[in-house]
Amino acid sequence: MTHALNLVWNPSEGIDLGFFMIRYYSLMFVIAFGLGWFLMKKIFERENESLDKLDSLFVWTVLATLAGARLGHVFFYDWEYFRNHLLEIFLPFRFEPKFEFTGFQGLASHGAAISIIVAMYFYSKNVLRRPLLWILDRVVIPVASGAIFVRFGNFFNSEIIGNETTSAFGIRFLHDTFSKNDAIQKTRIADPKEAYSAIAHDPKFADLLAQVPAKHPTQLYEAFCYIFVFAILYFLYWKTNARLKSGLLFGLFLVLLFVVRFIVEFVKESQGGFENELGIFSTGQWLSIPFIIIGLFFIIRAQRNPLATS
Repeated sequence: MTHALNLVWNPSEGIDLGFFMIRYYSLMFVIAFGLGWFLMKKIFERENESLDKLDSLFVWTVLATLAGARLGHVFFYDWEYFRNHLLEIFLPFRFEPKFEFTGFQGLASHGAAISIIVAMYFYSKNVLRRPLLWILDRVVIPVASGAIFVRFGNFFNSEIIGNETTSAFGIRFLHDTFSKNDAIQKTRIADPKEAYSAIAHDPKFADLLAQVPAKHPTQLYEAFCYIFVFAILYFLYWKTNARLKSGLLFGLFLVLLFVVRFIVEFVKESQGGFENELGIFSTGQWLSIPFIIIGLFFIIRAQRNPLATS
């Protein structure tokens, strides 16, 4: 039986300005990148690094994040579909069974992590002209803060949710149970926003609301934990000499963030991928393990070479 305190989550698509809709998911990305730019500006100022190099860092990071996250989803989670729809990898459209605009649905954080590391390699060689670990030790701070807002965006989109639960933490994701067409057909209300609202609040549709199970808000679990990941990295950089130990902050970021991801995956719905072939763990957990191992390597390396500088 669902706990009485379970929230019915029926968010609007965004902030309607009349002439333009600011979607919450897009807004969270804007906040993530904007805050990231501000944090890196402070870091560059502390390190006496030219701010002229900051704009190119911003561009490299944005492009790497979006491209890597997209390709990560394609190859890690949904290759069986995209192998037969190659154009849809690069275009925000679905061509079958009918042509429609879909946007770029599906972004994988593991893909983003790989692409950011690759981008930072080329950025460090061609623009910054410092060791790769120097920029990685610092860029992980804004990346950790950005991860918080990306998960908030997932929450607004009612995506990447958890398994059903009877606990008080469960949230009833209305949009996950009923698509827009489902809501319209079942309520006979033409406007999807009004249809969802009717299911959530009109006693006449109580039977429909009863079909919405409470599920773990895994996006919020991750976002909450990422706050601590960011706080730890931020504190160590600004208040200790951790920044002088090459690879320490980068390694710590990988361990903390992907351990959080690994643990939360236990209560998360399957996102697809190759987990059926490998068993035991989910796709997200299998992908997290290499990052955790690499992170441990850099932490141990930094501790064994305490005088090494980035």
